[in-house]
Amino acid sequence: MQLKLEPHCLDDPTTESFVIPGAKVFDRYFDCPLDYSNTNSLETIKVFVRHLVPINKVKDIKTLPFLLYLQGGPGFEVASPSTALSGWIKVAFEQGFQVLLLDQRGTGLSTPVSATSLEKFPTDDDKVNYLTHFRADSIVRDCETIRLALTKDRVSTESQRISLLGQSFGGFCITTYLSLFPQSIHKAYITGGVPPLVDNPDTVYRSLYPRILKKNKLYYKKFPQDVVKVRRIHEFLWQNNVTLPNGGKLSPRRFLQLGILFGGSGGYDTLHETVTFCINDLDNINKLSYRTLNHIQQLQSWDTNVIYCILHEAIYCQNQQSSRWSAERVMKEEQFASDFEWRLDRLQPDQAVNFTGETIYPFMLDDFSELRPLATVAHKLAEYKWKDLYHIPTLNTLDSDDGKMELAGVSYFDDMYVDRDHSEYTASQINGFQQYITNQYAHNGLHVDSENVLNYLIKLGRGDVAYDR
Repeated sequence: MQLKLEPHCLDDPTTESFVIPGAKVFDRYFDCPLDYSNTNSLETIKVFVRHLVPINKVKDIKTLPFLLYLQGGPGFEVASPSTALSGWIKVAFEQGFQVLLLDQRGTGLSTPVSATSLEKFPTDDDKVNYLTHFRADSIVRDCETIRLALTKDRVSTESQRISLLGQSFGGFCITTYLSLFPQSIHKAYITGGVPPLVDNPDTVYRSLYPRILKKNKLYYKKFPQDVVKVRRIHEFLWQNNVTLPNGGKLSPRRFLQLGILFGGSGGYDTLHETVTFCINDLDNINKLSYRTLNHIQQLQSWDTNVIYCILHEAIYCQNQQSSRWSAERVMKEEQFASDFEWRLDRLQPDQAVNFTGETIYPFMLDDFSELRPLATVAHKLAEYKWKDLYHIPTLNTLDSDDGKMELAGVSYFDDMYVDRDHSEYTASQINGFQQYITNQYAHNGLHVDSENVLNYLIKLGRGDVAYDR
């Protein structure tokens, strides 16, 4: 198949550009195959990359090495930076890189996936078939297509290699990249996203629910008065049909999904503030105000980023296995059912109502307005048998001992999103990978202290520091 790539990509005069403090920014679009396994298909999608070059090195654009950033998710775009004078981009520039910010296929300015965009397909089966091409294996092949286009004029194989930085799900993508195209990678840094090498999510959630319960206990220890307040809000939502500004439903279970905030720095305080808003409304007007409902709606991303729901559990599936609504099934197992009881008629009189976390459930297809049209599609995807994402023999034998590849990652001790034990095992399977484990940050360490995190990983990957567990 002949790929349609931008001619003379780096100096194409039609490419839009602008300047932010510290960098010149180029907006680049690439035509990539929808289905890389079907060489006869001519169907393509657009993939967008925001390309940042140090403002004083624009003349060196054809020779500077690339650092490609892979965003967390699945299903989230990269925010447009306002400056390159701080954060991890500053560190990347100091290390001699130019930076690529990828909107992964289906997100942001790349060909989007939404309830509206999928209306072009006549049947739900057609939608399912389309969506099977939006996992890490396809994202990585987009990255490889882009790498080839941007480095095609470079004379040496070494100068054509790319470096990677991946946050959360971005680390899952990096591990797939190392499996499929190890020869294309020079350096790779993973923050909070060394993936579990599992075939389906069941074991992931059996590890996750105890961590969510621990976070609930810490929350109620910090805000003990919220035990009664959350029960009151839960009872109100159980007895009343509450509609959100965009037409979604604020059911008791949807409200409890705000526990996803526990995974990031400041999450306890944000949830407590939300509980306070709700109680203030109930005390004063005996219902939830528009302001409070809009606040809750904005804290939940599944309407604006539908991939985050409908392909979430699929990121753990390989070896021809399906997810089958894993989080829902596992939550109902005997060891978790009583702790995560949400039905009002089954709660004990003084029982704290526990929040859930980054977990996906079938009820969401009714409660979230943008997910309702995709309900049948989501159920079909939950039964879909997925192909492999990782090749362990390749990971075992990565060429890192002679200094050709630098690999490092940070895992967070009490990460509520990515299980540390699973991450440690995976790290042990990646030859040459240097893993840093810390309790200094929550899952979003790269966002709250990005300069220190990336600087340390670079030193760890080079061998400039030795991390001893």
